[in-house]
Amino acid sequence: MSDVWLVVGLGNPGEKYAGHRHNIGYLVVDELARRLGSPFRAHKTGRAEVVEGRVGPTGLDAPRIVLARPRSYMNEVGGPVKALASFYKVAPDRVVAIHDELDIAFGTLRVKLGGGDNGHNGLKSMRSSFGTGDFYRVRAGIGRPPGRQEVADFVLSNYSSTERKELPFQVDSAADAVETLVTEGLERTQQQFNS
Repeated sequence: MSDVWLVVGLGNPGEKYAGHRHNIGYLVVDELARRLGSPFRAHKTGRAEVVEGRVGPTGLDAPRIVLARPRSYMNEVGGPVKALASFYKVAPDRVVAIHDELDIAFGTLRVKLGGGDNGHNGLKSMRSSFGTGDFYRVRAGIGRPPGRQEVADFVLSNYSSTERKELPFQVDSAADAVETLVTEGLERTQQQFNS
């Protein structure tokens, strides 16, 4: 297996979904790509867009990462992610999935290795394709739906105007957490970001 990290932003492709809570993963990999100074390009597998680069200290010892935006809907994301992992020879424990999390308040983050899918269709699809849940998760809190709103309607709706003001800080913090994870490890990242 290679020393590459595969960092996957979970979301739904297309303009229609761009501002939805479910697409926080896309926003975070977009920010990481901006930091690397590279645009996304179609990958040979045809099922994702990628950016390749290095993070952390400059030089050849800086970790190599592949940022990915799958071109499939959330519930089918496992196939494209597994194809990329096979292409780059990345084991599940070098995969980082960035996703929205209902059970964490908006504006907060949690980073962990492994676990269930907690009803999240993207994680469910990845677990199914890899045959394991032993990959890293950067979980960006979106909170629970207000009142009696259905969960599916909530995650597929835009952030409130108040949340949109705070969103850049959450995206920035999640991007920092990914960089810390691949350069300094899980324990250090959890100490710093698990608010």
